[in-house]
Amino acid sequence: QVQLVESGGGLVQPGGSLRLSCAASGFTFSSFSLSWYRQAPGKERELVASISSDGRRTIYADSVKGRFTISRDNAKNTVYLQMNSLKPEDTAVYNCLALPSLGEGYWGQGTQVTVSS
Repeated sequence: QVQLVESGGGLVQPGGSLRLSCAASGFTFSSFSLSWYRQAPGKERELVASISSDGRRTIYADSVKGRFTISRDNAKNTVYLQMNSLKPEDTAVYNCLALPSLGEGYWGQGTQVTVSS
């Protein structure tokens, strides 16, 4: 059974940091690219960051470049999103997506991040 379980969300003050984790099981994790998406209330879902299956290539949304870092540990079947210098506009539900080279991907259930003083 495929599972992607996000954790690490919560309430943080502006300027603070959070580290999201997405633990995977039920598929060959090392063969999938991994992405973090987010969706704020009333807004469309947007791509935050992606990392290739071997971890060598990453991409980031312009809005998070220099503040967020995506990484993965294929030995632990986990992808991370380190979020620094958080802003109120980073408030959203964050989901991870595991995507194979061909075929459909798998979504996690999401974790809420709220940036507020």
